[in-house]
Amino acid sequence: MAIAHCHIFRIEGRVQGVWFRESTRRQAERLGIDGYALNRPDGSVEVLACGSPEALDTLASWLREGPPLARVSAVRSGPFRGDCPEGFSTG
Repeated sequence: MAIAHCHIFRIEGRVQGVWFRESTRRQAERLGIDGYALNRPDGSVEVLACGSPEALDTLASWLREGPPLARVSAVRSGPFRGDCPEGFSTG
């Protein structure tokens, strides 16, 4: 079994109230990624994603666009060193 890589993403723009978290969950499950998507008090969405490098690259590309109603203005990411939950939740 391949070792999972983990990244944490912060997505800014019009990303709350537009099905961003649920759409991210669907993308993550399709790609075999574990983690979560959470609304942050500052209006951004935080995504923890653990999976293969290829799956993370695909998810990162998708996060730059998001679902149809979203307007992403910035995506910041970095490596995550910690435990990743099994499955994918939307908090």
